[in-house]
Amino acid sequence: MGLGAIDLNLLVALEALLEEKNVTHAGVRLSTSQSAMSGSLARLRRHFNDELLVRVGREYELTPLAERLLPVVQASLYKAEEAMSLTRHFDPVRSRQRFSVVMSDYVMTVFVEPLLRAIAQEAPGVRIDFHPLVHGQPESETHLRCHDLMMVPLGYRLPGISEAVMHDRFVCIVDPDNPRLVDGRLTLRDLADMPHAASAFGKSMTPADRQLETLGITPRVQVSAPGFSVLPFLVGGTDLVALVPERLALRYEGFARCVAVPTPFPDVPLVEAMYWHHNRHSDPAHRWLRETVRRVGASLDEPLEQTAEPEGPEGPGVIAVADASHDERAFPELSAAS
Repeated sequence: MGLGAIDLNLLVALEALLEEKNVTHAGVRLSTSQSAMSGSLARLRRHFNDELLVRVGREYELTPLAERLLPVVQASLYKAEEAMSLTRHFDPVRSRQRFSVVMSDYVMTVFVEPLLRAIAQEAPGVRIDFHPLVHGQPESETHLRCHDLMMVPLGYRLPGISEAVMHDRFVCIVDPDNPRLVDGRLTLRDLADMPHAASAFGKSMTPADRQLETLGITPRVQVSAPGFSVLPFLVGGTDLVALVPERLALRYEGFARCVAVPTPFPDVPLVEAMYWHHNRHSDPAHRWLRETVRRVGASLDEPLEQTAEPEGPEGPGVIAVADASHDERAFPELSAAS
């Protein structure tokens, strides 16, 4: 069946129905009546020969076919909007562009707020759809095509273009009353003996994990969680230790019962990069998005201030927390890859 035989407006209704899982809410979202939306659902059911939405108790759930349809429809409408909005020039002040960005929970925690502030000042009509990083996703060209940017650590072998954006380093986080803390420090023996709370990234290892492996330490992982953001809440009130990016640790101090202390080995850097597909490289709107992300990353990469300097080989080093809710400091520049 050719596209000419299909009412493409049904794709808009289909996206709303599948995302809202509710005829009334989908109608409100599209500013149309419930009866009109019910009619669209009936036509879609006939077209796909599938119920798409089925009642389970008082709620509706997607059928298996609808589950498969949703990401395809979202990507298709995104590309359609992108095609209709493309011009030879991009005016951020007047633009209603919709961008799709994939980020890890860590990057969302420390990067999204300053990014949204910058976008609100320059392009108040621009919409950003943030998507979580899914295990196995970064290596897929399909996902890179479906999104404007993917922000993941440098090193992924994606078939697109990459540029370093933000730099961080790993620190240890523990409960502030952990008896192993001596002068605000842990030793390598402590890391070998203590139970760990770790982030689970499938078969991938974090740079800190690789450093421990190099030192001959196999962490005794007692608790694991998807991503870094929950780890500060796991160590509080326990004897657990976790290795997390420092900016995230400082962000959570004051909210979670944890304290960030230096690692008992040389700094392990973490370099977050933005990746994009070649077919977006010359698009004016995409160039503006990349430049905005680049400027936000540069604003975060400022010299790390410390509340106290080390007093010598045995002296305590203190990690500063100037404003834990809006920490925007980072670390010395690392070489960028592209």
